[in-house]
Amino acid sequence: MSTTTSTGYGSDAATSAPVGIGGVDPRLYNHDLAPVPQDKRTWNGYSIFAMWMSDVHSVGGYTFAASLFLLGLSGWQVLAALTIGIVLVNILMNWVGKPSLVHGIPFPVMARVSMGVMGANLAATIRGIVGIVWYGVQTYFASKAVATLVLLFVPAAVVLRETSFLRLDFLGWGCFLFMWFFQLVIFQRGMEAIRKFIDFCGPAVYVVMFALMAWILSKAGLGALDLTLGDKVLTGAESVGAMGSAILLVVSYFAALLLNFGDFSRFGKSERQMRIGNFLGLPVNFIVFSIITVIVTAGSTTVFGAMIMDPVEIVARIDNKFAVVLGSLTFVIATMGINIVANFVSPAYDIANLFPKHVDFKRGGLIASILAVLVCPWIFVDSPKAITVFVSVFGAILAPLYGVMMGDFYLVKKQVVKPAELYTMSPDGRYHYDGGWNKVGLAALALSGAISIGWELATQFFHLLPENNFGWVIGAVAGASIYLAFMRAARRS
Repeated sequence: MSTTTSTGYGSDAATSAPVGIGGVDPRLYNHDLAPVPQDKRTWNGYSIFAMWMSDVHSVGGYTFAASLFLLGLSGWQVLAALTIGIVLVNILMNWVGKPSLVHGIPFPVMARVSMGVMGANLAATIRGIVGIVWYGVQTYFASKAVATLVLLFVPAAVVLRETSFLRLDFLGWGCFLFMWFFQLVIFQRGMEAIRKFIDFCGPAVYVVMFALMAWILSKAGLGALDLTLGDKVLTGAESVGAMGSAILLVVSYFAALLLNFGDFSRFGKSERQMRIGNFLGLPVNFIVFSIITVIVTAGSTTVFGAMIMDPVEIVARIDNKFAVVLGSLTFVIATMGINIVANFVSPAYDIANLFPKHVDFKRGGLIASILAVLVCPWIFVDSPKAITVFVSVFGAILAPLYGVMMGDFYLVKKQVVKPAELYTMSPDGRYHYDGGWNKVGLAALALSGAISIGWELATQFFHLLPENNFGWVIGAVAGASIYLAFMRAARRS
């Protein structure tokens, strides 16, 4: 079967549907979920490198990197922890990126290998909910920077803050919907347009960050810099614990992308290009950006009399309107870049996977963007407890999902996947399992999820365990171990 349609690849292209046992089922297939043809794989090493720059070079990434220097560790200890953590992330990304790159399939289709052709809908739903909420939250953060610029040039617009609807003032609504629409326009142009956009975002922020670092150094001087920003004094044992926390915090920071990366690696030209892009974008880029971040943050103490961990605020304090505008716009663009990479593309695929006959990649993105408004993300931000519960609970289930899928692909399936059978509902299909659901895999996911959620609750809410950042690792290891044990006990492969 061959047809022509507008695809998520960013252009119109004829794509042959895979023909498997019993034929392709419309409940499992559309052109955006089909394997990406080789001639449409346009992401080289630089594209993947730029994607990681868009992910790291954000206000959130800046604050995260600076926060690690507040743990009470010396500068070299923090840099060592950062290096170890990001090298682990690099390895984990290569693992999750390989099956999608080899077969050209997105996350929800790859999930069918371990969850079953219908059971993958559960995995897609879990991941989609997390992405939609965070997409709304990041859009709201970007809209606040837009509101600052509006008030800078149109002070009279402050009157719009006197009226509110659903706990957001009219100025906030206007800026939020502006950002919502602008991102949607980029997204609706397809994955090729997204690639070109993020190719620009990461480097643009580097230019501003280097300029900001040069300005800070010119004002503060090298002698005023200290890589230890915190005021804690740790013992030897406490230092080891803090370094462990820093390492695992780095892994946890990339938890969402550890599931999402397959949605991008499927467009990669080769595994070598993917590995080069990951190495440059993760270990090299993350460490360089972290060093720039701590220099700027440490220098802000000398220049402004207080340590400032928000780069937008530092830019806003510069006595030059052009610099303020340029810096603010750059960080708005950076936030858009990470939002598209981490929170927008993946829910689009997840929704398309739920209703492939009626919803393609672009329609899935439109639905996701509408839902992101309906969750009223500014309420999440105003309620730290609510968003903490959300992140802890759903983050605790994302880790086991990673463990289950990687344990299945590398240890159970031995890296052998039959792409054609991912799109059939035939009872003889390789991934049909129990009526389309791999009950063994779902049981392993439920049990490992209970372990990781229980760990988070015992640590974060009931304080039965010392404060730690082991949640993601425990969830992932439990997911892989329990899945492997259950599959062997059931004599499945």
